[in-house]
Amino acid sequence: MAQSHQKSYVDVRRRDLEFDNYWVYLKISPMKGVMRFGNKGKLSPRYVSPYQILRRIGKVAYELELSNELASVHLVFHVSMLKKCVGDPTSIVSLEDLGVK
Repeated sequence: MAQSHQKSYVDVRRRDLEFDNYWVYLKISPMKGVMRFGNKGKLSPRYVSPYQILRRIGKVAYELELSNELASVHLVFHVSMLKKCVGDPTSIVSLEDLGVK
C-alpha cells in the first residue's frame, strides 16, 4: 500500500523535461577533488556557462558541445543535470564594449 501511495505521489509531481531550445546550463558538482569553476565552497557556482545542444539521445539524455576546458568530460548528460537557458547567449554584449562606467 505504501508503495502505491509513493508511486502516485511521484507520478503527480513528475514532469518530463524536454529542451526545445538550443542552449542549456550544465549543473556541476561542488564536491572536493572535482574540477573547480571560480570560487570554492558555498560560493561556488551550481551551473556553468550555456552550452549548445548537439542532439537528443533517447528520452532523457542530451549531447552537448563542450568547451576545451571540459575536454576530459563525457559529452552526454541526463536532463536532471541541465537547466534551460532563456535567450540567445551568442547575442550577449560585454559591459566593456558598451562603455558603461
